[in-house]
Amino acid sequence: MQENSLTPLAAKPSRLGWFDDVLLLGIMAVLAGCGLIYEYLLSHYAGRILGALEAAIYTMIGLMIVSMGLGAFAARKIRDAFTGFVILELTVALCGSLAILITAAMIGFGQQLPLIIASTLGLPPDQLPDGGMIGTLQKLSEYLPYVWGVLLGLMIGMEIPLIARVRQSLSDEHLLHNAGTIYGADYIGAGIGAAIWVGFMLAIDIQLAAALTASFNLLAGFVFIWRFWNKISHAKLLLVGHFIVTGVLLLLAIHGPSWEQEFNNLLYKDKVVYSKATRFQQLTFTERLRGNGLAPVYALYINGRLQFSSIDEHIYHAFLVHPTMAASARHNKVLIIGGGDGLGLKQVLRWQPEQVTLLDLDADLVKLFKSPDTDMPENLSLAMLTLNGDALNDPRVTVINDDAFNGVDKLIATGVKYDAIIVDLPDPSHPDLNKLYSDYFYRKLKELMSDDGALTVQSTSPYHAPKAFISVAKTLVLAGFDVKQYHHNVPSFGEWGWSIATLSGQDAQHRLAQLTELAIKDDWLTLGLVKGAFEFPANFYQDAANIKPNELGSLQLYHYHLQAWSENQGLDLF
Repeated sequence: MQENSLTPLAAKPSRLGWFDDVLLLGIMAVLAGCGLIYEYLLSHYAGRILGALEAAIYTMIGLMIVSMGLGAFAARKIRDAFTGFVILELTVALCGSLAILITAAMIGFGQQLPLIIASTLGLPPDQLPDGGMIGTLQKLSEYLPYVWGVLLGLMIGMEIPLIARVRQSLSDEHLLHNAGTIYGADYIGAGIGAAIWVGFMLAIDIQLAAALTASFNLLAGFVFIWRFWNKISHAKLLLVGHFIVTGVLLLLAIHGPSWEQEFNNLLYKDKVVYSKATRFQQLTFTERLRGNGLAPVYALYINGRLQFSSIDEHIYHAFLVHPTMAASARHNKVLIIGGGDGLGLKQVLRWQPEQVTLLDLDADLVKLFKSPDTDMPENLSLAMLTLNGDALNDPRVTVINDDAFNGVDKLIATGVKYDAIIVDLPDPSHPDLNKLYSDYFYRKLKELMSDDGALTVQSTSPYHAPKAFISVAKTLVLAGFDVKQYHHNVPSFGEWGWSIATLSGQDAQHRLAQLTELAIKDDWLTLGLVKGAFEFPANFYQDAANIKPNELGSLQLYHYHLQAWSENQGLDLF
């Protein structure tokens, strides 16, 4: 009896200590946040630098989720969960911190390779070798973010199974809710990671964000080595590896952003003189010197897409603004949606309005063109203020930084009516932009416009994207407007088009046809050019009956735009 009474004491199972349990669950939460941020980082990079469409961003997230599932299965092959986890976090930290930098280097090299070969062989500029293997290399380099996404997804997927095994191995009894507890920590950590991304990392350099995220993976490895030293094989060697990678991360945090920017700059034909990542987009300014006393040519790219070139932006903005103002009965109150660079605003102010409201989402972009950052090169600052005529500092101008879809609701609530409305938004290459080209949005604008006013929408290229162009007009018609369309060649963009809409009386084309001269004098635009811009080829609208308007939620225009530009690769417009 005495021997038997000792047996239960000797066989009593050891329970998982509360400290180790909290530690493991905390690590799991942190790593879940890191995993989600890696998804966002790679997706964000594809969107900002490569100009990828929203479909590509969703593809990235989908690939990583599938890869995480495969990684969870692959974790069964790791025999030693303690050692395997430390090695895993060391690898994730290294790959996560270098993924964007290596991708930028490879893409930049691929773009520069034709120039290097042409310079070496003495080839003329019109004979750059950009096909064959070089073209294939350039195309493949664009898929590198997805390759990194798959690799990181595989490794991130191994984390939960390994943590579960570590947690179980620290207890001699079966942990009944092991998986559920870990998944709970995972979900909470992912939510915190999303909040950190939105609240903090969107506003910092993407390479710095990658290095900071990787540091938490490395920290998880350090904690594991410290706490479970005796259970880890080759612990000293792994500790040395962690210190080496710590040095790499410090180097990447300090110099990585500038290195990455230098690689990104290789994507542009002209010299990049200034770059800035705002909360919403990547802004890149380029400069091309011409000599012979001619002013440099400056261009702005947003997320890798050309927004304007100083050499011909006046053509685009003259056709955007002056027909609208000329077709409006009055010019007292004008609303501009988009156009945060102030270039369209400059043209509007020539009509001497009493009040102009400019509604643009990105406050940082507007600020650059209103009071440039001190770190912006002085010659660029002066050029931008000269280009927009310092219009954003005009006392008649009220700038509202808000999403246009919701911002117009606030204007409607005030009961204000505008004599002219100019919609100068990027092309609908993103589902979020698509709603700003919807019938519902145009109905909102209808409430803001005077009955005898006019509204103009930039409507993409009628040559490269005719279905998208016509769909804009049909959407305005669905919203209750009388619509005409016109077009003109803008050298930097090619053939470009606009849709002009009215509510009552004669349509805009007939109003303009009755004019004998424009109320303002322009160095480029003449009344004859305006009237001629409404002429299209005889067969241009022959399939219009089969083209659908863009109703809210349909994404019809987005698909027309996606189809058109995917068939015209190499055209880097808006």
